[in-house]
Amino acid sequence: MRLSKYFLPTLKENPAEAQIVSHRLMLRAGMIRQTSAGIYTWLPLGFAVLRRIEQIVREEQEKAGAVELLMPTIQSADLWRETGRYDAYGPEMLRITDRHEREMLYGPTNEDMITDLFRQSVKSYRDLPLNLFHIQWKFRDEVRPRFGVMRGREFLMKDAYSFDVSAEAARRSYNRMFVSYLRTFERMGLTAIPMAAETGPIGGDLSHEFIILAETGESEVFLHSDLLALPAPGPEVSYDDDLAPVIRRWTDLYAATSDVHDAARFEAEVPEAKRMRARGIEVGQTFYFGTKYSKPMNAAVAMPDGTQAPIEGGSYGIGVSRLVGAIIEASHDDNGIVWPEPVAPFKVGLINLKSGDKDTDAACEDAYAKLTAAGVSVLYDDTDERAGGKFSNMDLIGLPWQLVIGPRGLKSGTVELKNRKSGERSEMTAEAALKKLTS
Repeated sequence: MRLSKYFLPTLKENPAEAQIVSHRLMLRAGMIRQTSAGIYTWLPLGFAVLRRIEQIVREEQEKAGAVELLMPTIQSADLWRETGRYDAYGPEMLRITDRHEREMLYGPTNEDMITDLFRQSVKSYRDLPLNLFHIQWKFRDEVRPRFGVMRGREFLMKDAYSFDVSAEAARRSYNRMFVSYLRTFERMGLTAIPMAAETGPIGGDLSHEFIILAETGESEVFLHSDLLALPAPGPEVSYDDDLAPVIRRWTDLYAATSDVHDAARFEAEVPEAKRMRARGIEVGQTFYFGTKYSKPMNAAVAMPDGTQAPIEGGSYGIGVSRLVGAIIEASHDDNGIVWPEPVAPFKVGLINLKSGDKDTDAACEDAYAKLTAAGVSVLYDDTDERAGGKFSNMDLIGLPWQLVIGPRGLKSGTVELKNRKSGERSEMTAEAALKKLTS
């Protein structure tokens, strides 16, 4: 993509309304613009990151056996009344009435709707286990939306819903999602720590929040420092395996948020040298809620002996749009964003130090064409902006690599390659730089 043809309205100054780093940098980097309180337009750069995160989430859900569908944003109040949640949910739910005076709502979650779909469509135990997911926009009418996309009113979520014939089978489905989440966040360059959590309005008696550490996190967390060194289960661990011993590697080590922290247990179980207190951001949550929805909605399947058994369910959420802000909170420096390569909007920022110079233009065009042909995503700054402004903008938007081409380097047969994360700069031939970026 040529910057001269792109839409990237960056800002030089910090916006006064932005209180945290991710909000400031997303506004300054031209990723979002607010349209009303807690609601944002995603501009091209921000939208590209959002889609990369969404695709990683989708791929890992499918690997774990979940099947994608898409449910509507607007739901009938009648379904929520069946489960008793319509009046219990609170003022965060946006309730609306259509022209026929039917009560509707803008969905904050989909347990009721997916259970209705299940009871219409699945009748036999032979069709289970089943896990369905979608990636959809949600709305919760926060009383005080703040922190940009971290606590907005409209947000993009991945919701998955598992259906099983027994509590034991449902726990296995829960474990699959648990492992899937560890792998999902690791692919994004994040260390996400699972912590036992309250189930809240979703219900049930088993839940984990997945939290990444960041100085501006909304939760105080207490944890065993060894958790930071535990990698997600590798390819040698199959989803067909018994995943409980995998999971125990995380849950056997103390980890809790301030809401469920047991100070005495923390001190008893964790050696003083291993105790960590930090701030964290929730990026996902898993729930096992059993028959909370299936019993009131009569969602049951025929068993081998002819009896009807209510299904055991679970739900699993990942904040896709929230992750954009959370990654920035965990990965930035004084100059701007530092994107992990898997979620970066472009891999390479190509900087032409003297647009209009015949030799420099030709070298940049050649590099741009070769990188693009090799499948490398490139943002080519072909504008007339001064060199200092180009460097500042590239640091601000945080692409993993910067390829700098100018007249002085070309005279000596070199270009400059900069790694945004480490700050390391290397002079090399154009061929060597292209080889490194395409390897």
